[in-house]
Amino acid sequence: MTPSAIAAFMASLFERWPSEVRLLDPGAGIGSLTDAFVNRYLEQTDRGSAFHVSAFEIDPVLTRYLADHLREVEVRVRAANRSVATALSTRDFIEDATFALSFGGSHYTHAILNPPYKKIGAHSSHRKALREIGIETGNLYAAFLALAVALVEDEGEIVAIVPRSFCNGAYFRPFRSWLLERASISHIHIFESRKKAFSDDGVLQENIIVRLIKGGTQAEVTVTTSHDASFENFHERSVPFSSIVKSADPEQFIHIPTGDGDQSHPLFAHSLAELGLNVSTGPVVDFRVRDHWLSEPENGSVPLLYAHHFRGGVFHWPRQHKKPNALKLNGETRKWLLPKGWYALTKRFSSKEEKRRVVAHVVGPRDLDAEFFGFENHLNVIHASKQGLDEHIARGIALFLNSTLVDQHFRTFSGHTQVNATDLKTMRFPDLNTLMHFGAWAERQDTLTQDAIDRFIESYGQQ
Repeated sequence: MTPSAIAAFMASLFERWPSEVRLLDPGAGIGSLTDAFVNRYLEQTDRGSAFHVSAFEIDPVLTRYLADHLREVEVRVRAANRSVATALSTRDFIEDATFALSFGGSHYTHAILNPPYKKIGAHSSHRKALREIGIETGNLYAAFLALAVALVEDEGEIVAIVPRSFCNGAYFRPFRSWLLERASISHIHIFESRKKAFSDDGVLQENIIVRLIKGGTQAEVTVTTSHDASFENFHERSVPFSSIVKSADPEQFIHIPTGDGDQSHPLFAHSLAELGLNVSTGPVVDFRVRDHWLSEPENGSVPLLYAHHFRGGVFHWPRQHKKPNALKLNGETRKWLLPKGWYALTKRFSSKEEKRRVVAHVVGPRDLDAEFFGFENHLNVIHASKQGLDEHIARGIALFLNSTLVDQHFRTFSGHTQVNATDLKTMRFPDLNTLMHFGAWAERQDTLTQDAIDRFIESYGQQ
């Protein structure tokens, strides 16, 4: 459900008010967003204008409340001397919208939505229907947003509250490309607290509110922030679109600058590819080599490393766990292993409680006496063409990734706890000499606290 303060804020973002307003509210719930929109509509339009709303909802319990809400809307709009028509559809929105679009579709002037969050099966009827009209996505919220964009007329406005996960990662790249070709981004609002926008419902996704203009000319983007749904500590600024989507970024990541994470910082200089380095997800998918698991290392085995071997920032292998600590070395496992050497690693998933999004570690021959290393698929591995790195470069990369500077930078384009290899490919790093210097300094430290890392990185960045 959409809290009333959020619904009112979303409605306040609409700016265009033609004499006939045709609103789309897919996944309407009990009608909170339509209700807030009507309040805004009555404030902004003159007597004699017309209001039409099409609300989609398939939940039979919610539709009873929604029907009552729509009847109340009709009474309010008529009382304000405006014509009104409401339509409640209990049909599947994706099926209905894709069918309509295959024949040219309806043309709304506005769309407001808080869509459902759920994956779409790769071989489902929904996925097939979306593909037939050129939309490629595997999540309901992205499908609803894309269909809303497709269904509004040129210069039409779309305001949605959606998870931030579409902003980065290879998974949503086709969707981002589709969206940015058809709509301009006018406004983005971000909540500083991931837990408080939907606190009553226990929703932990980091959500953003976005205003899009169908076919609009891309101009500067208004970026606003608030701590939570009370909209206290509200801040607003205007930023160039080039700060939101980098022109040279083939992934078209959507950055959300909030004042932190200065992407012009001189240490953000080179991609890993420009440094001659690579990053990959750990090659070992453990269930595929289950027959070769070993709970403890033995002769003729190699270490198999998981994220839990780096718990609390300390490397501990072997560690008693339900997962194996080693693999038998043979023809079946060899192709999934990397030769011994120095590697910088990050966890692909960090818990919501961890202070940093990116958590990096180093592992090398001093830690493991083995000819090959196995890295499980929930780790990202930075390497040099499937070989180890120079020790100081590996340590320097891990030091840099563990800095608050990088954490703030990473938050400008990622709102979830997953760190994909694609994210690291797109990030910028210091040059090799600087990384060598970072690594040499890190090696000399008895302990590495967050304050010590940040003081060192900050002082180096000022040189």
